Amino acid sequence: MSRWSVYILRCGDGSLYTGISTDVEARVKKHAAGKGAAYTRSHKPITLVWTKNMSSESAARKREAAIKKMTKREKERLIAIQPTRTRSVEKIKSA
Repeated sequence: MSRWSVYILRCGDGSLYTGISTDVEARVKKHAAGKGAAYTRSHKPITLVWTKNMSSESAARKREAAIKKMTKREKERLIAIQPTRTRSVEKIKSA
């Protein structure tokens, strides 16, 4: 059984991108290489700022949808109150 995670990336323009994956680091590498979501191809991801492991794909999709409905201010608050180890996309890419 795969472990699903929800993640938030901070892009170069300050925007936040939310996604889900069973392998966040591999997915971040795809975004960095321009092979991820269309959004991250035009808004270069800089930092992985938040991740949360979920119990199932369904739970991850529901949490992703809820986060995508949040305002940027609400997302910034989520990042602040549930901090995870922030990692540079460049460091993830080179790992």
